[in-house]
Amino acid sequence: MKNFALIGAAGYIAPRHMKAIQDTGNHLRVAYDINDSVGIIDSISPGSEFFTVFEQFYEHSWQLKRNPESKLDYVSICTPNHMHASQIAAALRLGCDVICEKPLVPTSDVLDELVRVEKETGKRVYNILQLRHHQAILDLKSKVAAANSVDKHEVELTYITSRGKWYMESWKGDPRKSFGVATNIGVHFFDMLHFIFGKLQKNVLHYANDMKASGYLEYEKARVRWFLSIDANDLPDSVKGKQSTFRTITCDSEELEFSGGFTDLHTVSYEEILAGRGYGIEDARHCIETVESIRSQQPNQAAVGESHPMLASLQRG
Repeated sequence: MKNFALIGAAGYIAPRHMKAIQDTGNHLRVAYDINDSVGIIDSISPGSEFFTVFEQFYEHSWQLKRNPESKLDYVSICTPNHMHASQIAAALRLGCDVICEKPLVPTSDVLDELVRVEKETGKRVYNILQLRHHQAILDLKSKVAAANSVDKHEVELTYITSRGKWYMESWKGDPRKSFGVATNIGVHFFDMLHFIFGKLQKNVLHYANDMKASGYLEYEKARVRWFLSIDANDLPDSVKGKQSTFRTITCDSEELEFSGGFTDLHTVSYEEILAGRGYGIEDARHCIETVESIRSQQPNQAAVGESHPMLASLQRG
């Protein structure tokens, strides 16, 4: 049984990490968050220590190292995006391996710094890239590999996850903290596209504001038109008033259905990490470079055949 610490215990995604720690037969020994709304811990690990001051959390974690039975093996990080880099480095220097939510960090330069800290400490950083474990994604990857076609697949990605007014008032609405909508809600999709279709060859941004973005990506095996949004007005009429999220990916006009199957993907990710098959810094580099490039661009006019169908209405608006 491994000992875990959890940083960001009051966040939306934290319960999935707590459940994964429990489901893999391990122990959540200590948790930290500046907020104290962490009652979920009672149903998973009521004996866990909890701190709302980082220095107290860190000192307690350091003291646990004195006893081989209590020392921490892993630190899981579920905090706002801009905090990941410093907290990963701190956890590595505690002598722990790290499991962190996406996006791992904002830029490739920060990734390089974490590589240095890995070498200094002899510990590893793992990124949660759960779509790589989704069966529908694995099936499509196998299908694309088996086709071995010289023609690139035509792919269209649309993801609309409507958010209320709270979103822009939270850290997620601050691009200094979330790194913008394309990074915050899109990074795992860009990782998925690389996972299936190979290296990125072209990256063009067509539209971007605080609530939505659209562009074109070309991979070794695919041409991808993408659209991401947190604006409920972008939901298709067929789903307005019925659901708050619309997600679809088509490959050569055939829709990939993966709306289900997400329930246990964090647990699967933990199982793979604990078995020595987790996704590390170099696995995450491609999608970090993709979103870093998107953030650095000014929107360009779409070339023929490269625009997402929703782009025309956005530009008219």
